[in-house]
Parts: sequence; structure tokens; C-alpha cells
Amino acid sequence: MKVLFLGDVMGRAGRTAIRDRLAPLKEELGVEFCVVNGENATGGAGLSPDHARLLLDAGADALTLGDHAFDQKEMLQFAEAEPRIVRPLNFSKAAPGRGARIFETARGRRVLVAQVLGQVFMKRPFDDPFSAIEPVLKNAPLGGAVQAALVDMHCEATSEKMAMGHFCDGRASVVVGTHTHVPTADAAILPGGTAYQTDAGMCGDYDSVIGMDKAEPMRRFLTGMPRGRFEPAMGEATLSGLLVETDDATGRAASVRMIRRGGRLSPS
Repeated sequence: MKVLFLGDVMGRAGRTAIRDRLAPLKEELGVEFCVVNGENATGGAGLSPDHARLLLDAGADALTLGDHAFDQKEMLQFAEAEPRIVRPLNFSKAAPGRGARIFETARGRRVLVAQVLGQVFMKRPFDDPFSAIEPVLKNAPLGGAVQAALVDMHCEATSEKMAMGHFCDGRASVVVGTHTHVPTADAAILPGGTAYQTDAGMCGDYDSVIGMDKAEPMRRFLTGMPRGRFEPAMGEATLSGLLVETDDATGRAASVRMIRRGGRLSPS
């Protein structure tokens, strides 16, 4: 089975790229299941129900969130009602929605999608992501309860993402990092058969500072003084992510490659 993961959707540029290019990309690559991180799709801070529907209608089979999961207050109710939304497992015990779900593809294959938040360098203390993901993987073994399992590790530190990859190795088909908006060049299959990439990058305009219009971030770096709000950059977006083909019998990754389409990072 081919599983496509796309990194953090950033503002209108990212939404537009998903809307216009996701369906043709899925057809071109033969994708059976697609997960999109919608963390920053609404103004660069969270995800609104309307924008979630846009991403789902464009071809996402599941949406993961992140530390900005509920910046848009309407998401509090929407995450509870929409089963294709996966919020972080360890966000809060009182958070609505679920941090892990099993989906069924059109061909009857079962795919686990889970997300956890890291602890290192994050703005608020979240629960331990390792103990949060452990029972989820134990209850949905590869090659048994599910034919594939994807874990979105949303955090700052590359070391913490790598540790999660090795922690899940052999028990998840894919562990992929999100949050930092910069794609890393380390896509690989770990010894136990788990496809891994430290960060998938963003679906946004890379002529920017991590997706934001350059002027205000650069002013703050140079002067230490804010003058206005951060605003998402509006140029052509690059779709950035990871394509993994799994073995149905074991659920382990058979191949992995990075995806870059459109905008400044497109290889073509």
C-alpha cells in the first residue's frame, strides 16, 4: 500500500496548493491513503472547520494537528464530531477528539494514524509522548489489527524526533516529524522496518521565514522589537512530504522517498 504524508499546511498558499494539486498527485503516485498535517492552515495558527473541510475534500483521508490544535476555537467542537481529525494524544486529558484512530481504505486495508507532541523546547509542558504512544501501538499491531501505522511526531528537537523513530521501529510503518517547517534530507527505513524522516517540511511558500512573510520575522531578529503580526507568505507553495510503500503482510516499509512539488523546492 502506498501512503502519502504531507507536512504542515501553511496559510492560504498551502491550502491552495493542496486544493489544486493533491488529487492529481495522489493519482500520479498511486496513493491509497493520504495524511495531511493541517496545523497552520488557518492564518498560520491552527485549523478552522471550513479549512479542514477544504483539505478533506481535496483528498486528505486524515488530518493531524499539533500544539496549535485548538487555536481556532471552533475546532473544539469540530474535532469531536469529525472522525478524520487526529489531535495530539498527549495534548490534554480534557481535549476533545482522539489522538489515534484506525481508518479503512477503499480496498479494506486498515491504517492507524496517531500523533504525539514532543516536550523539548516546546512552549508548554505536554505529557510524555513515549508512554502515550506505547499502548496505541501495542493494541494495533502491524500485520494484525492494521496493515499500516503512521505516527506524526510534532516537536522542535530533532533528537526527540529521532528517539521516537527508534522507539516505534518495527511497530509503525512510518514515523515522520512535523512542526519546524523545514524538510530534512534523512528519509530512510530504520533497521526494524519503519520509514522515518525527521521533518516532512511544510506545504507553504518557502520564500519566507518558515512560511511567514519575511519582513516581520527579520525585523524582530534584527531589532528585537515587534512592529506587527506574523502573516503567512502568499507566494506559490511547495507540497512537501513523504511517500511510503508498505508490505501488506508485515506492515513494514518497503520503500520511502521524499516528495517536493511546486514552488521553490520542486526538483523539476
